Amino acid sequence: MSASPTSEFFDLGGDLRVRRLGFGAMRITGEGIWGEPADRDEAIRVLRRAVEAGVTLIDTADSYGPFVSEDLIREALHPYADDLVIATKGGLTRHGPGIWAPVGRPEYLRQAVEMSLRRLGLERIDLYQLHRIDPQVPVEDQLGELAALQKEGKIRHLGLSEVSVAELRHARGLAEIVSVQNLYNLTNRQSEDVLEYATAEGIGFIPWFPLATGELAGPGSVLAEAAERHGASPARLALAWLLHRSPAVLPIPGTSRVAHLEDNLAAGDITLTDEEVAALTALA
Repeated sequence: MSASPTSEFFDLGGDLRVRRLGFGAMRITGEGIWGEPADRDEAIRVLRRAVEAGVTLIDTADSYGPFVSEDLIREALHPYADDLVIATKGGLTRHGPGIWAPVGRPEYLRQAVEMSLRRLGLERIDLYQLHRIDPQVPVEDQLGELAALQKEGKIRHLGLSEVSVAELRHARGLAEIVSVQNLYNLTNRQSEDVLEYATAEGIGFIPWFPLATGELAGPGSVLAEAAERHGASPARLALAWLLHRSPAVLPIPGTSRVAHLEDNLAAGDITLTDEEVAALTALA
């Protein structure tokens, strides 16, 4: 008996349809997510190939580079296809490779939105996500400013990143939230309760770092054996499991190489059996 994903698509906010298997544009920057990529031409090829292969959701952030990822997306893909959704984020600042600091002051968030619009060449951002809730600023002020920008027509839908169920519930009382982006993969299920809440509420769940397999991919492991049966890499099986995990899951695997992109996108062609899904789920 098979446990195929219920749908290839998900409607963010009920009106913004995306193909569930998207692309995360963090890894097209330099080491430490800082500066220009080692191979700019390959980064451009990756972005173009993703869209050619049917990806309709590209996730980025102003802090990737910083600014490099958004600039590359515009260079590679503008003018954008009608069905392409560019989701970006703001609220994290960069002071060096691997360094991230939240800033949620309303005036800063407004500036971040305006600059992302300019860099991406958009009049409205389809999905704008608060990259982190700044603990130094009332969340009412942070989401209040983004909701104001939404009313001004500069943002279509709002999302959050790295939040708890309690934070997500509170945020939904302040603004309409259509997506949440948390760390979640085959080896890390710390956001299981957030995934369950998002699924029940029809909120898109975007797992970042979706490809992690760790020791689960070792010789003779459940994952390695399943991958061998399907003639696929363990990473591809990990992505396929995410697609089967919930119809609300929107994985955004990222890479800086076309060959790796092709392997990731092939996860959408894998149908796992109920037994395989159960065995992989039990690995947690």
